[in-house]
Amino acid sequence: MLCAGTICPTSRFCTRERSAGMMDQGVTERVKRKPKLAVRVIEALKQRIEVGELQPGNRLPPETALVESFGVSRTVVREAITALAVDGYVEPRHGAGVFVLAREMSVSPMRLGSPASLLDCMELRIAVEVEAAALAAVRRSSAQEAAIREAHKALHRLGEDGREARTRADVEFHLAVANATNNTCFIDAAEMLAHRVMPLLRPNGETLDPINGAGESGQRDGERLRAIVEEHAAILDAISAADPAAARSAMRLHLSNAERRLQRTQALGLAS
Repeated sequence: MLCAGTICPTSRFCTRERSAGMMDQGVTERVKRKPKLAVRVIEALKQRIEVGELQPGNRLPPETALVESFGVSRTVVREAITALAVDGYVEPRHGAGVFVLAREMSVSPMRLGSPASLLDCMELRIAVEVEAAALAAVRRSSAQEAAIREAHKALHRLGEDGREARTRADVEFHLAVANATNNTCFIDAAEMLAHRVMPLLRPNGETLDPINGAGESGQRDGERLRAIVEEHAAILDAISAADPAAARSAMRLHLSNAERRLQRTQALGLAS
């Protein structure tokens, strides 16, 4: 029955229904707002951690200070802290407070020494660096292109100075390519590979060229070195030509050849 005018025998019920509806709507809006408030606190604290304003080992401000700073309730602050703890950003310590955790990517030393781990590394490099080369071809600045070119010159120049110098020059080339993507995730991944996975040692203590496989003495080593320099030159040329497809192909060919060289080196090592 519809209510018309100001007189309605069911007006009390209509009023109750409208009031109940308004209450339900208010509750719903509060429920919807609460996660938004928590997300705002989470993102703000994450940013402070990621930019270094809050360093690993630092204690977060007390709960009361966070409540006042963000203008939210204790419940919202606790919800945000719980989410940050689950994501590995902080660690609540009973009676001491909430502390920022280090978020470095850890690599198990036990796994790094195995031959399989080196091949796993090459698979990761192919997945990351092939696309990095394509992005570098379309995003690099003139200064970044010059850095890649200089790294290639160093690789060519230092090639005869021994495996360690060659490896350093090769690392710099690949880091320069990653830097030219202007994507921090690609840059971080390349640096992780360079500084945490690449400096591996063979079980007998001989340094393994982690990028191109261990070299062979004599003429074959010289031929291998020339091939590596040419592979890098093809990557450089494609990036300089702003040709992402060619850069992608050149990097894939280089890393696939490096993977085969590594497999051959490991086979020779197992046979000896």
